[in-house]
Amino acid sequence: MERSQDEYQRILRRHQREKKELQAHVVVMKNEVPKSDKRKRKQLLLEVARLEAELEQKHQQELEKFQELFPDNSGLSSVTEDLAKMDLENQPPRILKAQKRRERRVALERERQERIAEAQMEHLAGYRRDEEERLATILSARNLELKDIPSDGHCMYRAIQDQLAFSVTVESLRSRTADYMRKHVDDFLPFFSDPETGDAYTRDDFLRYCDDIVGNATWGGQIELRALSHVLKTPIEVIQADAPVFIVGEEYTKKPVILVYMHFACHLGEHYNSVKPLEAGAVGGAAPRLF
Repeated sequence: MERSQDEYQRILRRHQREKKELQAHVVVMKNEVPKSDKRKRKQLLLEVARLEAELEQKHQQELEKFQELFPDNSGLSSVTEDLAKMDLENQPPRILKAQKRRERRVALERERQERIAEAQMEHLAGYRRDEEERLATILSARNLELKDIPSDGHCMYRAIQDQLAFSVTVESLRSRTADYMRKHVDDFLPFFSDPETGDAYTRDDFLRYCDDIVGNATWGGQIELRALSHVLKTPIEVIQADAPVFIVGEEYTKKPVILVYMHFACHLGEHYNSVKPLEAGAVGGAAPRLF
């Protein structure tokens, strides 16, 4: 009995640690998404709800498995109660009825939010499947298929890196992009404004934005793509499921880099992937460089 109770305590302590680790991870995720980007914030909340639900399910399964291994441990419930109070201070010995009602309402609201989050995740999954099917049709017509790129904030640069015939790091691509934009401030500054106020960027605002390109895992977009097309002296095509192909650097004659822009590819929304020749994927061989 004593050995099983010790093991049960270890499991519960680990569960508490994993919950705290998830909370810390959620804080990092929230810091990576601008508060002004309501769409990404909404998708972030869905992802947080999914992660919390998965952890809760994992913990429940582990406790059920333990109960199966030690079915005769009647004193384990008291151990659970004691551990649940470890982080509380000055906890009164008797919980008032009003407090119980509040806890019940909180629990019911959490269940409701989890159901909503689950329904939204299913809805998002449907959009994702539909987008993937349409992109597969578009790419197949060009004898191409999707090549997955990690969704780590560097996806646009990694997708370009994947198709270059020469070796270059993501850090170098970011640095060269920022350098080009700094040297051509007047070409890019008119396209920048504060996402919250709508005010036009000052020159200092723009230069700080360029610093973030180098120093942070910030998402890249059309403006960075335009700068990269000049840096590489190469056209860049962006294929989407619901829009015509977007091309920057049309004045260059090299074979273009081809990216796939997806709205519903990952939990934070927009994402860039690379492409590869369809034959290579079909036979399982290595995809040749596209340019």
